[in-house]
Amino acid sequence: MIQIADKKKPPTGLDFSVGGSSPFCGRKGWEHTMSKGQSPTMMSTGKPQSAGASHARNGTILSALFMGLGQFYHRQWVKGAIFMLAEVISIYLIIAQFGANLWGLITLGDTPSRMEKVGRLYQNVPGDHSIFMMIYGLAALIYIVLFVLFYIGNIRDARVIGQLRDEGKEVPSFRDTTKHLLDKGFPYLLLSLPTIGVLFFTILPIMFMILMAFTNYSAPDHIPPKNLVDWVGFETFKSLFTLKAWSKTFYGVLTWTIIWAVVATVTTYFGGILVALLIQQHGIRFKTMWRTIFILPYAIPQFISLLIMKNILNSQFGPINQYLGMLGLGQVPWLNDPFMAKVTVILVNMWIGIPVSMILVLGVLTAIPKDLYEAAEVDGASGFQKFRNITMPFVLFQTAPILIMQFAGNINNFNVIFLLTGGAPANGDYAFAGSTDLLVTWLYKLTLDNQRYNFASAIGILIFLIIASFSIYNYRRSRSFKEEDMIQ
Repeated sequence: MIQIADKKKPPTGLDFSVGGSSPFCGRKGWEHTMSKGQSPTMMSTGKPQSAGASHARNGTILSALFMGLGQFYHRQWVKGAIFMLAEVISIYLIIAQFGANLWGLITLGDTPSRMEKVGRLYQNVPGDHSIFMMIYGLAALIYIVLFVLFYIGNIRDARVIGQLRDEGKEVPSFRDTTKHLLDKGFPYLLLSLPTIGVLFFTILPIMFMILMAFTNYSAPDHIPPKNLVDWVGFETFKSLFTLKAWSKTFYGVLTWTIIWAVVATVTTYFGGILVALLIQQHGIRFKTMWRTIFILPYAIPQFISLLIMKNILNSQFGPINQYLGMLGLGQVPWLNDPFMAKVTVILVNMWIGIPVSMILVLGVLTAIPKDLYEAAEVDGASGFQKFRNITMPFVLFQTAPILIMQFAGNINNFNVIFLLTGGAPANGDYAFAGSTDLLVTWLYKLTLDNQRYNFASAIGILIFLIIASFSIYNYRRSRSFKEEDMIQ
């Protein structure tokens, strides 16, 4: 017979298991089926639970005051001790080390390196290293964010367990928690270590690179450890857009980068389509041989091909200019004239990039139903009409995301420019950049050759904004994104 709990008399003799639930899962993961004959207001022991009790509220408040108190309130001693130990360690680290690291992130140091006289000699006394302080501060900030998230999980866990108690349901033991974590929570357990690695080895460097753009970290006056680095806000971006030397270089290099990306993408993409269509034409013999020949430039490592092409096109001893001289045609400044150098890198990029597009298009062409072409021939369609209405829509539908990625990749196409021209020929109007430099190669020169780290960081941010905005906008507008399948 079901006994109704006495509202006036508080529950006594409640038997709670030691342990608790995992903060990784919700309340439903720990709800157990009530035994027959139990009231919803009774615990698993069969004893009555006070309808006026609010264990969820009490546990939440206690866990908010200090990690583990809510678990102790629910008599989950092991889990409460783990949470409390985690907060004690975190508070110690914040007071002993991370607080100073965060202050260093704000100030970037107060004391530069200096020479002090010790006896008759002067010795260098190291000061604050602004860059190290920035890195340590970012690491401390990430740890504190993780600690706050863990703190929130601790509060949520206490609330969920309190709700189970309020509803008269069984509180899982620590063994149940461990079993659940190794069963349903095992994927999260495996992902936790890689996630921490991504935070400290991917997110932290990205944050560091972004923050550098808002400092004066640049040669010759602000290179640690000799000098300190200071926060300057948006001064770097302002100089990049307004100062004559920097702005002229930036707009010139940006214009060439966009032209290069568009022309390189269009030529390689449609060149690959043309070659693939020629190979697939009826009546073409030895198709396998032609595919093999056209794929060779892609099969050879790119840096080898580019270095060979650089020597072949050399204005002084290159074989092409020597043959032209023998024919009385005169030498061509393939890599020495600004305009010819740009034309040359586009032609060489076509030679390297067309095979990639050819392979992609050949795969798409084999998937187009032959019935469509046969029906078009019956209707009297010409070859161009079949290409425009059948072939091209299929190819664009299948390769539109790849085309967008090729454009983004060409904006960051470091190898072709760096290995073929190195950014040359020189341009006297540019600051640390040549006539064929892209934004990415200019960034490389600013970083490794000239130690203008703040400007390089600002350029890196702008490159990301250009690529991300273009890629996301065009991908969302493509039919590949809007339609699951073009033909049902």
